[in-house]
Amino acid sequence: MRVQNEPIPPPSGQAPEGYVDIPFVVEPNYAGWRLDRYLSEKLRRLTRERLHGIIQRGVLCEGRRLKPSTPVYPGLSFRIRRPASAEPETPTELTTVFQDDWLLILDKPAGLPIHPTARYHKGTLVSLLRERFGEAFAEPAHRLDRETSGLVVCGRTTEACRVLGRLFVSRDVHKEYLAVCEGHPLEDTFHVDAPIAEGTELIRIAVRIDAVAGKESRTRFQVLQRFTREGEPFSLLRCYPETGRQHQIRIHLREAGFPLVGDKMYGPDPGYFDRFSKRSLEPEAWARLRLPRHALHAARIAFPHPETGAAVTFDSPLPGDLQDFIAGRPVSAESPSGTDAA
Repeated sequence: MRVQNEPIPPPSGQAPEGYVDIPFVVEPNYAGWRLDRYLSEKLRRLTRERLHGIIQRGVLCEGRRLKPSTPVYPGLSFRIRRPASAEPETPTELTTVFQDDWLLILDKPAGLPIHPTARYHKGTLVSLLRERFGEAFAEPAHRLDRETSGLVVCGRTTEACRVLGRLFVSRDVHKEYLAVCEGHPLEDTFHVDAPIAEGTELIRIAVRIDAVAGKESRTRFQVLQRFTREGEPFSLLRCYPETGRQHQIRIHLREAGFPLVGDKMYGPDPGYFDRFSKRSLEPEAWARLRLPRHALHAARIAFPHPETGAAVTFDSPLPGDLQDFIAGRPVSAESPSGTDAA
């Protein structure tokens, strides 16, 4: 069994010259989905038309051709082959927090996507796992945004993935995040109860608060520390999402008037993310964001062990860049590479 803070060795090997294969293994919670719907969940920046074109040009799956309407099933393995493009550098260090025959708990660094996307092929958590340990070693049971650091739970068997998928859907997983936000909330504890719907006029992959079309969403917040940096007010919060919507903490903090430091999508200017995606975000905007990534960290996760049902809890400390920001130490003003959703 691996123990806390044991580094995973670095990857080796190269992708075929001129092309890249993006591998996928369908998780249990996607059983019965159409292939195009599954890929739209994994490659969120691509339109439905582009996804259909990719599928029709060929999906590599044990010598047979898959259609957009093909139903997927747990364990289905396939690859999308596409011409290689310049891929942004991403972190390659993964820290193992815990490992047994059923679970692998990792501490993901900020800047590392979990799944391959239209922009990231080799530089993902899934790709690193497969390169180092093989195809079937472990599969993430949930997602974190690329810029979010912290705990990722992976299942190591088909049954573990199935049980974990059910736990995450049924809200039997307790999650806590640490966040650095702008401003000083007046109350030491507060909550945001605001329904969330997918898509906005400016950003297809963003979410919005919508009382009519939105789904129930609630987050509790606790102020751990109020501080100032260069004369501006900021706070360290512990966040308790009671539902599991995409970008929930980020948009709920914006709704409360305390956006995450560094958030290009829900921060001070709705145009930041578009310019960031086009790699044209001006220096003044980076200075306003204050951090090259949004200040959100998955700090604690607790759930029943998929084999025994016993409660297990895992913790991850606040990473160095956020500690430096709170302490008033210098932080990098450089933009992290990449254009995928923050």
